[in-house]
Formats: sequence, structure tokens, C-alpha cells
Amino acid sequence: MMQLLQQAVALGVLRPLDVQFAQVVAGPERPDMLLAAACLSAEAGAGHVCLQLEQLLPETLFGARQPELAQAVWQAAGQPDVEAWRALLLSSSAVSDGSLPTPLVLQQQRLYLQRMWQSEGEVADFIGSEDTPQPIDPQRLRPILDRLFGEAEATPDWQKIAAAVAATRRIAVISGGPGTGKTTTVAKLLAALVQLADGERLRIQLAAPTGKAAARLTESLGSASRRLGLTPQQLSLFPSEAATLHRLLGAQPNSQRMRYHRGNPLHLDVLVVDEASMVDLPMMARLIAALPPHARVIFLGDRDQLASVEAGAVLGDICRFAEQGYSEARAAQLSQLTGCVLQGQPAQAAAAVRDSLCLLRKSYRFDANSGIGQLAFAVNAGDVRGARAALDGRFDDVAGYPLAETADYQALLDACVAGYRDYLTQVAAGVDAQQVLDAFGRFQVLCALREGPFGVSGLNERIETGLQRAGLIRRASGAAGVGIGGVR
Repeated sequence: MMQLLQQAVALGVLRPLDVQFAQVVAGPERPDMLLAAACLSAEAGAGHVCLQLEQLLPETLFGARQPELAQAVWQAAGQPDVEAWRALLLSSSAVSDGSLPTPLVLQQQRLYLQRMWQSEGEVADFIGSEDTPQPIDPQRLRPILDRLFGEAEATPDWQKIAAAVAATRRIAVISGGPGTGKTTTVAKLLAALVQLADGERLRIQLAAPTGKAAARLTESLGSASRRLGLTPQQLSLFPSEAATLHRLLGAQPNSQRMRYHRGNPLHLDVLVVDEASMVDLPMMARLIAALPPHARVIFLGDRDQLASVEAGAVLGDICRFAEQGYSEARAAQLSQLTGCVLQGQPAQAAAAVRDSLCLLRKSYRFDANSGIGQLAFAVNAGDVRGARAALDGRFDDVAGYPLAETADYQALLDACVAGYRDYLTQVAAGVDAQQVLDAFGRFQVLCALREGPFGVSGLNERIETGLQRAGLIRRASGAAGVGIGGVR
């Protein structure tokens, strides 16, 4: 078996780490366990929290990328079917059903690393709980929401509904694509909670997975809150700065331990977590464990964007329940609070999860029928044909250009040089800083790759050369932050 697994490493379907992990967990006498442990490690490395036992069958082993090797490995493991795999795994001292402290846990048809199994259970219990904060009088909340969001219209105001969801649940998950107004929604939600607090101090914390996301949240929420017409006392309750999750939880150097945990919870009443799609399963479990029992938590993000680097796409998995709709009782409550007409669904499983969700469906940045709107919808739906159709030239705001010839590539570079001209000209003229930033925001180049002629490095180098030839930059200036030279 070891020779076959080393062959899998050479072919790129396993990593050396996967085989080393399998050797530690399984030992040399269990070829079946060697295979299962190596595949579980590979799944964890790919961002999955568990291994489905059917993935150990030859038709799906190694993602069906190496069928001959998969057949040979499966035969070396004893040719087990799914039920035989269950029996084999549970016969190993390294595997249990979770009742023992084993490195691996088998639950139904899924094999987990112990830590992932425990984290998934803790997150599932938390998200599925029906805990509610102190009841809010709808006669008080409704007029506050009407002032902040306006009176109800014919179509549902999903921002208003999202605020009502979060105001009436301890846990809320708000997901929306670019331009759907996530930050505005949260700013108005916090304004509502502050007004409902009747002058009592409400400890609000903002957090995000990365420093850049935390800085963006600080800036955008601060700007949105100042436009709400709140009193200075109410504005003083809004947090002035967002923290990274590691900083919020008090990460310790050279340690997995956090300063804040179940035994020493965070000192807060409301927590807003932005870019929640980037939060992996273990971090989500640590965050949940550190929340005080009375605290509200609002997870904010885009289920179609920026999945976590480590294992566990928590936000995406939770948001799948949104398609089932609200329960009938919840729909009636939200209709009363917002004035929007919502149809509830008959009782189903996971009602507590469904009733804590809201998807922001309207983009205020671009029309759904525009080219970029159609392209975004097709990309999120995995519709290749629809994405190509959106780029065929029928729309004014988006188009696709082939880069099959050298002349096409040069035309791309010329367009980039022309796009940056206004920004660099304004910098050179020494105009107001806000004008410079506005000009910079009007044209940017986004790359799907990092290396190569179409990647970040290759395009940057060629664009800088083009800018130098056009006389827009001319000499090196590391302090100015311009790659090839200082701005003229």
C-alpha cells in the first residue's frame, strides 16, 4: 500500500503530508486505514471537514483523476464497499463514534478528524439553537424600522427584513453580494438596537477575519452610521474600530490557546462579524465558545465569495437553508415587524437555522438586468453558457475580448495605460487627495492569476513599461510606491 500511496503523491493526487499522517495514525499493518487516513488528510487540505465513505470507492477515489491507480489502491485495501468500510474503520483503535478520544471519528457515512468533528458539532448546536434575546415589543421596533428603512413597498425590502431578523434572534446570518447594502443594513440594525436600549450602555464589537477586512469594516460602518441622524450619545455607542478575530479572542504567541473562551467569555452585548465566509470551522467554534450567553451575534458576508482558506465553509453551508424559506410563524412575525408580505413554509427540519437567515437579493450597485448583473448571476450559478452570453457584446457595461493574437494583448496593455492616465495626471497636478482617490477607483485591473503574462506580476510589469513609454512615470521611487518609477 505504501508504494501505491507514494505513487499517488508523485501523480499529485495526494500530498507527502497526507501519507505521513496516515503512517502515524494507521501504522504499517492496516492498508485500509492507511488509505482512509491519507484521503481524509487530503480532504482536509482541500478545505473539507470530513471524508464521505463513498469517496473511498474506486469510481470516486482520488476525485476520479487516476482510475487505474484508484482501482489498484482499492484492491490493496481489500475491495471494501461502504458498509465494509464502516466495519473496517470501527475495528481500528484510531477510530470511534465520538464517545472515545480517538484521532478519527466516524459518524454515519462520514469520517472526521477529531477536532473537526468536535468543532462541527459545537457550531451546529449553536446555530441550531432557538435561543432568543429578551423579547422586543413589536410596537416599539416597527416604528424604529420604518424610520430607518422607510415604509414597506410592494416588493419585500430585504435590508429591513434582515434587520428585523437580527433584532429578534440571538444569532443572525445576513448574506448578500456586492452592492446589496450589507454595511448599511448593519448600521441601521445597530441604530435600532441602540434606540431600543433606552440609554443603557450597549457594548458593541466589530470583527473580521483579516486586518484589511477589519479596516474596511471600520471605515464603511463609520461612514454609514454618521448618515443616520443619531444623537451624539447614540453614536458614542457605535464602536470606533473593528478588530481581527485573533485580536478579539486574544490569540497567544506560539500557542493555540485564546485569552477568551468558554471559561472567560468576551465582554460584549452585540458582535458583528464581517466577511464571515472567510471564517473556517475551528475559528468559528472558538468564537462561539467565547460568546457570553446573553450576547447577540450577526454574521455578515457573501456566501458566493471568499471561502475560508482552512477547512469548513461555514457561511456557505448555513446559507443553503435559506432556500427553504421561513417557517410560517416566523414569516408572520417578520411581516408584522416590517410591513413586508412574506409567505411562510410548512414545518421542516432546521427551522431555527432558516429563521435566523436573510439573503439580500437586490443590488444597489448595478441593475440585475445589466450586463454585469447577468454575468454575476451566471458566475454564481456556475452557468458557463450564461456567462459567455453576457460577454458577447449585447450589453454596454461589460464585454469580452479575445486575447488570441499578439495584437490583442497589446490592445489590452494600451487600454490599461489609457485607463491609468487620468489618475496619474491628477497625481502629477497635485490636486485634492479625494479627487486622486476617486480617479484611482474609476479604473482598476483585476487578475485571476498571479504569475504569467495575464497574471498580476506579468501585467504589472508590462503596464509599468507602457506608462513609462507614455511619459506618465519616469524614474524609480520606492517611497512613492510606484513599481517602475516616480509619478511625474
